[in-house]
Amino acid sequence: MSAAAQKIFGRLGQLGVAVAVAGGVAQSALYNVDGGQRAVIFDRFSGVKNEIVGEGTHFLIPWVQRPIIFDIRSTPRHVSTITGSKDLQNVSITLRILHRPEPSKLPSIYLNIGQDYAERVLPSITNEILKAVVAQFDAHEMITQRESVSNRVSVELQQRAKQFGFLLDDISITHLSFGREFTEAVEMKQVAQQEAEKARYLVEKAEQMKLAAITTAEGDAQASKLLAKAFSEAGDGLIELRKIEAAEEIAERLSKAKNVAYLPADISPLLQLPA
Repeated sequence: MSAAAQKIFGRLGQLGVAVAVAGGVAQSALYNVDGGQRAVIFDRFSGVKNEIVGEGTHFLIPWVQRPIIFDIRSTPRHVSTITGSKDLQNVSITLRILHRPEPSKLPSIYLNIGQDYAERVLPSITNEILKAVVAQFDAHEMITQRESVSNRVSVELQQRAKQFGFLLDDISITHLSFGREFTEAVEMKQVAQQEAEKARYLVEKAEQMKLAAITTAEGDAQASKLLAKAFSEAGDGLIELRKIEAAEEIAERLSKAKNVAYLPADISPLLQLPA
């Protein structure tokens, strides 16, 4: 190969290297922010910039600057704690929290907390608020006023989280239980209430039966008085009437019976049997 050809190839190689380096530099100077994300820029000389970078493809100075990407969509998280109620009952409670960072607070969040802000802050402030709120209610109020407890926790927890630069879109109580002693006491109370209702029913039933017996006895006594009065006023005529009515009833029953024969009154009941 001639010297001219070697020189040409040498220049082409240098050009290729220069193009590759330029391509690498250009590639490292670009970064993407996807949908539902925001970015803040960390500069080696000036620190974290206050500018919030939105979605799209953006430029930066390679090696000097780098992007910190935050997901600003609502993310669910469950936080559980065991605390004491106003009447000193153990309460096990679990919250489901939808949280997200406030976009305008991202530089402050990164400087003071970090990208893992939810793991660093949310469990501690949730336990703090839950203990403070639950201590204001008795155990039975936690059951009967569950919505009120949930609203109180939601308001106070949102205010506390806002101090750290993130928002809570939804807070709900997903689990609420008490210690074994309280649970057994509630069950015993329910059984006692059922027994009391049963006893009340039996007492009311006995009272009704007593009233019915009194009413029946009074009716029988009144009927006896009326019959006695009727007998005294009517004399033997009423007695004869009762005899006739009794005879009619007996005759009617005998007429429906089988193997019963009727004989005229003038025939002797003794049949003449052959000797």
